[in-house]
Amino acid sequence: MENNQNLQKRMATRHITMIALGGAIGAGLFKGSASAIESAGPAVLLSYFIGGVVLFFVMKSLEKLVLNSDEPHGLSGLVQPYLGNHAADFTDWVYWSLWMINIIAEAVAAASFIQLWFPNIPSWAFVLLIAILTSLINLLSVTFFAETEYWLAFIKISVIILLIIFGVILVAQNIFNTNLISAFSGMTKYGGFAPHGLKGVINSLLIVIYSYGGSELIAITVSETEDPKTAIPRAIRGVIGRIISFYIVPMFLLLLIYNWNDLATSTMSPFVMVFNKMHIPFAADIINFIIILALFSSINSGIYASSRILFFRLKNHKGKFSQKIATLNKSKVPQRAVLFCSGTLYIGVVLSYFLGDSLFNYLAGSLSYTVLLVWFLISLAGFLLARKAKALGTMSMSLIALIALLLIFFGILTTNPIGVTLFTALLYFIIVISYRKKNDPVDNIG
Repeated sequence: MENNQNLQKRMATRHITMIALGGAIGAGLFKGSASAIESAGPAVLLSYFIGGVVLFFVMKSLEKLVLNSDEPHGLSGLVQPYLGNHAADFTDWVYWSLWMINIIAEAVAAASFIQLWFPNIPSWAFVLLIAILTSLINLLSVTFFAETEYWLAFIKISVIILLIIFGVILVAQNIFNTNLISAFSGMTKYGGFAPHGLKGVINSLLIVIYSYGGSELIAITVSETEDPKTAIPRAIRGVIGRIISFYIVPMFLLLLIYNWNDLATSTMSPFVMVFNKMHIPFAADIINFIIILALFSSINSGIYASSRILFFRLKNHKGKFSQKIATLNKSKVPQRAVLFCSGTLYIGVVLSYFLGDSLFNYLAGSLSYTVLLVWFLISLAGFLLARKAKALGTMSMSLIALIALLLIFFGILTTNPIGVTLFTALLYFIIVISYRKKNDPVDNIG
């Protein structure tokens, strides 16, 4: 039967590296960085560093799971041998819900940036346009998607590298015109390095975890990657360093160039502020365009990830709805799963109408919980694998990640709005009971 056909292996290491970067570099960096700085002040660097260390340990667990799995299908195929069928099913559906919520959040953010140029056009029109474009890209072929995402991520990274270069120039000029101590004094002015104390660092971790989320998207590409056991570990090693560098280094330079409270309260993107300071013509428009591309890239990756998860969750089910959704077209793309997932964007139109600008922050809070949970399950599976193999080094890293994720979770729990927490808890509860009512455990392997 058609829905039992396999996806084609068309992705190379360069593709999956850029896809992971595309998923991780989006609204969290371009829209959320100012909020993170506002929460923690210069201590936001500590938050990004802590998040980066945890990310490193989680991704090492993911690498070991890939190397020890036989043709896994997404996250469920990686964790199932160690956590069981129920946890594997839960992991996939939670991760699917993460991307469903994320593409709404990113689309709402993208529409707000496009409206800066076209203020008289309603936001739903831009969300509609984004839905059509991302659907077309994902429907044509996995090769076309991979190439598109590669170049979108390349553009984003190029702008970040430009920011780093300009930042180094501006900091060097400041040191030359004053002295080294004066150039670094802004880090401790205006309330000290951590003006809001430990609570500020914890609050900013919510945004940091949301920002780093998407890196684990590499696991979803396993079934469409050429030689995954070679390509994916190589991509993981490349992604970890780049993500940490592209967040921490720009943030450090920004805090040297500007006072943290100016960055936190400015209506301008920190990227625009640096480009303006370098006297780049049309800086605001250039950065606005790049931000839109970054968000579009993240939405594109989200539709890819969610459609593949949906395909694998439903392809072995016997129901008519499941068989219709889990169907491949001539290009071996799960076209109906793509259309179903991109259709979620229209829910964002309705939500943005009622909730307005607060929708993004509300969704980001829920996403932080889910990223933490998915990372926890990956680390737990990695810990059990390492214990079975008696690999003390990997076991130690996984254990540190588990403890850190639990501490971050309790920190976010005390600072997140109660409405966000209840909404997320309800979502998890529905996923847990749906397994018992609808799913046959035999069908939940991969």
